Amino acid sequence: MAWLRVTTVRARLIAMALATTAAALLLCTGAMLFYDLNTFQRAWIDDMQTQAELIALACAPAINFNDAPAARKNLAMLQVRPEILAGAIYNSGGRLFASYTQAALNTPVFLDKPGPPGHQIINGSLTLYHPIVEHGERIGTVYLEARYRIGERIASYGSILGVVMLCSLALAALVASRLQRGITEPLAAVTSAARAVIERRDFSLRVPGVAPGEIGTLVDAFNAMLAEVEKSASGLLETNRTLEREMAVRQDAERALRLADRRKDEFLATLAHELRNPLAPIRTGLDIMRINPSDLGAGQRARAIMERQLRQMVRLVDDLLDVSRINTGKLAIKRELVDLQQVIHDALEIVRPLVEQQGHVVTAPPLAHPVAIEGDATRLTQILSNLLNNAAKYTARGGRIALDVELEPARVRIHVRDNGIGIAPAMREAVFQMFVQADATLERTTAGLGVGLSLARRLAELHGGELSLHSLGLGYGSEFVLTLPLAPAAHAEAAPSAPARPAAGGSRRILLADDNIDFVNSMGALLESRGHVVSVAYDGQSALDNAAAFVPEFAFLDIGLPALNGYDLARALRALPALRHTALVAVTGWGQQKDRDLARQAGFDAHLVKPVSFEQIEEMLLRRGAGVQ
Repeated sequence: MAWLRVTTVRARLIAMALATTAAALLLCTGAMLFYDLNTFQRAWIDDMQTQAELIALACAPAINFNDAPAARKNLAMLQVRPEILAGAIYNSGGRLFASYTQAALNTPVFLDKPGPPGHQIINGSLTLYHPIVEHGERIGTVYLEARYRIGERIASYGSILGVVMLCSLALAALVASRLQRGITEPLAAVTSAARAVIERRDFSLRVPGVAPGEIGTLVDAFNAMLAEVEKSASGLLETNRTLEREMAVRQDAERALRLADRRKDEFLATLAHELRNPLAPIRTGLDIMRINPSDLGAGQRARAIMERQLRQMVRLVDDLLDVSRINTGKLAIKRELVDLQQVIHDALEIVRPLVEQQGHVVTAPPLAHPVAIEGDATRLTQILSNLLNNAAKYTARGGRIALDVELEPARVRIHVRDNGIGIAPAMREAVFQMFVQADATLERTTAGLGVGLSLARRLAELHGGELSLHSLGLGYGSEFVLTLPLAPAAHAEAAPSAPARPAAGGSRRILLADDNIDFVNSMGALLESRGHVVSVAYDGQSALDNAAAFVPEFAFLDIGLPALNGYDLARALRALPALRHTALVAVTGWGQQKDRDLARQAGFDAHLVKPVSFEQIEEMLLRRGAGVQ
């Protein structure tokens, strides 16, 4: 619409007033025209209905006496109504009795029989049939036909409304042109002032005059804005101060990044240190066994040292993996009824080598009666062993460690106390954070990465419990309190004891497939020394070729095999009819839950995480047909 593209405010206001008025008038005109046409139609139909009733009353005697001339005379009275074009009387038999037409109609057409009572509007004509009733009996029918001048009605009424609309629009334009001055004149003043400010850069200019209402508010706001611009110097100073604060925030962020980078370097250095520490005694033990192969006592001591150090390395790696699984929400615990005394016993056995090495005295009174808790026995043992291991590391040689159990109605509290170095108040919560240790000097001389306590607390929370710390300060020892919910009373007596280890079977046919030649050859030699028949392969394709002829009862397969990976190898072995009952065991360094799921989908019966001990292999041989572990 062209009028919407006008540029001046004045023209837009007038156009808006005219458009609004026109829209309102059109709506009113349409409504009035619709109402008038309905009223006109109803009135005309009622008029014709009345006329038909009068003719029926007048012609009833003529029909009764079969006096057609009298009926035609009554119909001839319709000539005073020029709008009525024709009329007719039908007798009770439906035959035309009398008729009437205006002189202008040369050839009137009447139906042989009357139509049903009522009216019709067809092609500008209104036709009506009305029954003639006397004493409740229909004796004939009146027919009338009249002009229905709806078009003339619309034209005349529309012309009147058109004139009214034009007059209204003219009046609206006149009123709008006078009223808009109170709006456009202040706006023009604001525009002129703004143009002058832009051209002369003089912010002392103001819009003169006072306008009423919202326009006055706009003028006042514009003047106030100009006043604020004059104070730009103070605004610039505030901006400078803001920039200084932002710079300080950036500097703090940079310091935090440098601190995080330094902690990362310290962690990597600590990790390298802790992984190298066990390697030195392992290397020494290998040298002892190589130099003095005939000294059985020295060999046994060397093996004990290497096994202990290997367990330490495995513990470090497992702790890191467990923390990663918890952080990503992938660590799941198996809930079952567990005997608390067995958990304490297993935890003490895990830390016994370190306790004996440090010469500590550990007291752990047995429980007066069995206590059942619901949780994962392995993870609960891990929590207690981490607490005991922490106490043993941070207690001077020959120290005392105590483990006590306190029973409450719905939970149990396990206290682990030591008389070690203690913990400063500022570090009581920090020690539960990742890679944080209580003493920066001591952490370089004791094994650990600072993840044990963080892992223990998170595992406790997964069991619905909590882990807290109490210490009077440095030099006063520490006390960790593990709180766990008790199992429901209905199941307390059903806490299962450790399953009995089945006796070893006879000789087995075993397939070993691993690209680590030293590991697979040494493990094969150990198995053969126990009377088993072993076939060794160093890649997946060779393992598949050997298996078809060897038909093993057990197959221990690495996942990262060359030529054919372990998953595809397992699927291929499952496809061989002769190996449908072979127990397939995955032996891999990948130990997350998704890796176990992939192994199960590929057809493996069990899953072992490297490094794998000979005892784990023997135990697996006793568990033929078990599901994935």
